[in-house]
Amino acid sequence: MIGSILGLGWGLLASGLPPRVAAAEVAEVRPNILWITCEDTGPQLGCYGDPEAVTPNLDRLASEGLRYRHCWSNAPVCAPARTTLISGLYPTSTGSQHMRSQVPLPSTMRMFPQFLRAAGYYCTNRSKEDYNLEKPGRVWDDSSGTAHWSQRAPGQPFFAVVNFTVTHESQIRSRPHVLKHDPAKVRVPAYHPDTPEVRHDWAQYYDKVTEMDTQVGRVLEELAAAGLAEETVVFFYGDHGSGMPRSKRWPYDSGLRVPLIVRIPEAFRDLGPTDYGSGATTDRLVGFVDFAPTVLSLAGVQPPDWMQGGAFMGPFEAEPHAHLFGFRGRMDERFDLVRSVTDGRYVYIRNYMPHLIYGQHIGYMFETPTTRVWKALYDAGELRPPQTYFWEPKPSEELYDLSADRDEVINLAGAAGHREVLQGLRTALTDWMATTRDLGFLPEAEMHRRAGGDAPYTMGHAPERYPFEAIFAMAQLASMREAEGESVLVEGLKAEDAAVRYWAVLGLQIRGGEAVRRNQELLSAALADPAPVVQIAAAQALGEWGSEG
Repeated sequence: MIGSILGLGWGLLASGLPPRVAAAEVAEVRPNILWITCEDTGPQLGCYGDPEAVTPNLDRLASEGLRYRHCWSNAPVCAPARTTLISGLYPTSTGSQHMRSQVPLPSTMRMFPQFLRAAGYYCTNRSKEDYNLEKPGRVWDDSSGTAHWSQRAPGQPFFAVVNFTVTHESQIRSRPHVLKHDPAKVRVPAYHPDTPEVRHDWAQYYDKVTEMDTQVGRVLEELAAAGLAEETVVFFYGDHGSGMPRSKRWPYDSGLRVPLIVRIPEAFRDLGPTDYGSGATTDRLVGFVDFAPTVLSLAGVQPPDWMQGGAFMGPFEAEPHAHLFGFRGRMDERFDLVRSVTDGRYVYIRNYMPHLIYGQHIGYMFETPTTRVWKALYDAGELRPPQTYFWEPKPSEELYDLSADRDEVINLAGAAGHREVLQGLRTALTDWMATTRDLGFLPEAEMHRRAGGDAPYTMGHAPERYPFEAIFAMAQLASMREAEGESVLVEGLKAEDAAVRYWAVLGLQIRGGEAVRRNQELLSAALADPAPVVQIAAAQALGEWGSEG
């Protein structure tokens, strides 16, 4: 069905501004593609087995399509997650991992709707963008609150995004609200205290999920009424885990796993994966980095080689992943550096700033009643593990078995029986960071300084500008709290690269008061380091642990 469009010169699309291809040349052989997405929504749906969820429209969609059990948003917060979607690149590779930041792409790269528009698709977005990447020219035919596929030319295929905000974090705490779900029946995760405030927030979240389901139903009805249901591949997904604290913003499975349902009409079933079927489920691992190449593949457009994801359907379907990856950078006003990986059963988390507590004060997060009561109970000494963990410094490594511990509260990183699993996931994560040239090991200001007028991606892929191996080695040592590594950290204070010196200082701070005081003279000298990021790190270490005099 699609062979006739594969010779249209898609190689040109991978290397700069895509050429315009007339819609009439391609429209008749390709499906419309519709993304229905909602905010801050994990797999708390009826079709995912949640007994409290009332989601008849999504349950029906799942009965007509394929439901993915293991879909990660790669980022546990909206802007970096949407940046992943629009680019097919990991934000850690483009320098766009920090919440509400702006960086350019290299001049040879584009956002994926630009490739679709060049191939004749009418592309609309209603209406949230929230990208941490500067738009390289016109991305959408229409991106607004009134954008609609009906504005396309006759016979022209469309790609449309419809985004619903009713489930957003801000909506689960909006008061007054008359609850429809019984707070006594909701499941409180093991990491949350079981209080009336927490139960109310969770019940209100389920109320909002039901409201969202109604909105989804209206879009599907509109599609059917227009006679387009049998011509349109429909995706439904959430943009990351729920807006409750320790889901949103944290790269656990609870913050990264989202529902994903794909319905493919009969006329285009050959574009689906081999395990596609009405009401079917799949254990294939997919992430947001895979969405852009998948949509291009469904449209008959070969994904450019620079995309880091792989299509999970269509003629350019890639091999399934063995792992999915997640990350946490600066969240609003608080910085952090966390990376995670899953094989579908186990989740491994690497904390590179373990001295920072999980629950750093983020003003927006503290507007949620659950956050406030949780912190108040901790301060009053009225909590016990695992509810206390969120307000305490992090271990360097975490390992969780989702099959036995869905809330990820039993850390198996030190368990002898899980050493092989730990090492395997540790290696997979390290390889991913090295292969993608993870820019998170540069402080945000230092990343921008090194990039200068270039895209951070370009700088990050130039070893002479970003000696990843040396910086990463120091960060690995610094963040493990190993006392025997102190001498290496001291030597690192003399390194030529500012980021190596930064991590050497941070490593002494992570080791605590004795290490800082033993090296107080060196840290005091670092207050005059040529790099501001090193000066600041030294001041923080001395301010927290140094002695007077």
